[in-house]
Amino acid sequence: MNREELRLYLLERPEAWVDYPFGPRVAVFKIRTKMFATLVEDEDLVRMNLKCDPHEAMILRDIFTSVRPGYHMNKRHWNTVIVDGSIPDGEIQRMVDSSYGLVVRGLKGSERKALEVQYGKAALYPAQPAP
Repeated sequence: MNREELRLYLLERPEAWVDYPFGPRVAVFKIRTKMFATLVEDEDLVRMNLKCDPHEAMILRDIFTSVRPGYHMNKRHWNTVIVDGSIPDGEIQRMVDSSYGLVVRGLKGSERKALEVQYGKAALYPAQPAP
């Protein structure tokens, strides 16, 4: 995936929007007020931070050399993903979906339930089984 494809994929999540609180080079993707991804807009490198289950975060770091502990993030719950072609696009999309789903699950109950009613659980949690 290139930067623009990734940006569009991030924004396809229900009610996702982008903010630039850290300046013009770091796009922060949010659902409501909660961040689910960052996309750093360096010239030569496409890099993003994604929320992740701590156990899965470690597994992904073991499998892919381009997945590292989250840069400037809680390293237990966030991974930095270098998008350099070494990770299949489908896996990158799955990681994005998982990050989004984890953040939605962490919203206040009323916000989460409203999203579930409006969009359906399958749209909000495609990479995770329903509890």
